[in-house]
Amino acid sequence: MGEPHSREREQPELPPGQRLQRGWPVTHYGPVPRFKPERWDFRVFGATADGEKHSWDHEQFTALPYETVVADLHCVAKFSMLGAEWGGVLARTVLELAPPAPDVTHVMVWAEYGFSSNLRLADFTAEKTVFATHRAGEPLTAEHGFPVRLVVPHLYAWKGPKWVRGIEYMTADRRGFWEERGYHNIGDPWREQRYSYQEEPGDGPEL
Repeated sequence: MGEPHSREREQPELPPGQRLQRGWPVTHYGPVPRFKPERWDFRVFGATADGEKHSWDHEQFTALPYETVVADLHCVAKFSMLGAEWGGVLARTVLELAPPAPDVTHVMVWAEYGFSSNLRLADFTAEKTVFATHRAGEPLTAEHGFPVRLVVPHLYAWKGPKWVRGIEYMTADRRGFWEERGYHNIGDPWREQRYSYQEEPGDGPEL
């Protein structure tokens, strides 16, 4: 038999440098936005396949197909929640409804107050990437991102912003809010990609 995968051999559950978190701490930068359903919409723009912008109001977005995924959450602050149940709209569903152009390589996730986080398209289209509206069957609280937060389980949690308002399709990479301020452009917790000084050639645009 071959050697087991290094993750299974050394850390079957937690990425390096992480500790198990029983509760769910509130971590974010800036104030909690006030949700106004009559003004809220979710937009897909940039390099769309048809060249058009797509949008859903809150009622329309909550009517999109609802899926449940069980996935971990790894915070760059070194805590991890394991086996959380997330409910919401899969990123793949959004891609099907508003397809990107063939030359799209990345997306920028936009949230309230102009906050942003960039993702490789392959990370965005991962099976468990979800626009979460619920956790453990209950709607998210405002402090945890209500009405929508992105969860990208295989990357550090800052890659999945709270209070998401839209997705921009991009044909070239561009750093988001934290990526411009010293965080790693990719953010793989299993490779402990926390900070930009750890980046290797090809990991992201120059700072």
